[in-house]
Amino acid sequence: MDKAFILRQLDTALATCSSLTVLEHIKADFLGKKGCVTELLKQLRALPLDERPLAGQKINELKQVVLERMDSARNALEQMLVADALQRDTIDVSLPGRSVESGSHHPVSLATAKMVAFFTAAGFMVMQGPEIEDDYHNFTALNVPEHHPARAMHDTFYVDSPFDVNLLLRTHTSSVQIRALETQTVPLRVITPGRVYRCDSDLTHTPMFHQLEGLVIDKTSTFADLKGLLLAFMENFFNKRCEIRLRPSYFPFTEPSAEVDVRCVLCDGAGCRVCKHTGWLEVLGCGMVHPSVLETAGIDTDAYSGFAFGLGIDRFAMLAYQIPDLRMMFDNDIRFLRQFS
Repeated sequence: MDKAFILRQLDTALATCSSLTVLEHIKADFLGKKGCVTELLKQLRALPLDERPLAGQKINELKQVVLERMDSARNALEQMLVADALQRDTIDVSLPGRSVESGSHHPVSLATAKMVAFFTAAGFMVMQGPEIEDDYHNFTALNVPEHHPARAMHDTFYVDSPFDVNLLLRTHTSSVQIRALETQTVPLRVITPGRVYRCDSDLTHTPMFHQLEGLVIDKTSTFADLKGLLLAFMENFFNKRCEIRLRPSYFPFTEPSAEVDVRCVLCDGAGCRVCKHTGWLEVLGCGMVHPSVLETAGIDTDAYSGFAFGLGIDRFAMLAYQIPDLRMMFDNDIRFLRQFS
């Protein structure tokens, strides 16, 4: 195979080359492990010793010519591709510019941040816990008996577990309070904001929602301290004078327990659709921590007592921003979210 024939083959292949990928294939055909130029080098061993230097020199000269023509073809091809790209991506400078829109905080995030700011200023620390919780921390340690309706499958999302323990999506962040009692020393002031899950869905309930629960354990904590703290929190959050009332209620983990109502922050008690024309809004539950809960955590109930409270962050966000349907906050409608930028 002579030099002229190989170069004619090369020129023919380069003339029809339309991409860098094809060019690499051509290079392999001539200079690769099985390329025609490489095969000439392999044939040198068959020549007499005195003929090998001259033959090797000619083959190397041929290889250099092939490389030069390959480089020339590569440069021409790259220039052509750049020109095509510029032609294809021409910018019309007369078009209006593209503005960069800034995002906005979600109303739940805004409400959470305001709550956390108030309670941390009041000396509370913030704790987080797992959203997939075990039965003990979610129910048993909170004095919730086995026959309690909350443990029913239609009220709680249970999770398949490979271990010998019942796992579920936590139904409240009270489970984090138990973990705080297990890991922290008393006296203790802690809040536990986070996502919780229940089988519920309507205008004011979603299967996933957000709670903030608070816990105070001290030697001198009283129900009066609880009421004063909650009143101060309401006035700070709604940024107005508030009136609250406490109604007796039942929670397994507090005794005595109470539901807390606030005079409607939208109609100031005159009566409206939101408060169902009663003038009052039920906003949270609270009470003194049940002695059984403290004993389970190994706390001396003769020396310490405490109170706890829990509220729905989504509910407070609805009231603060006058959102008529809770589900609007989870529909990902950009028109709705832009209102909070």
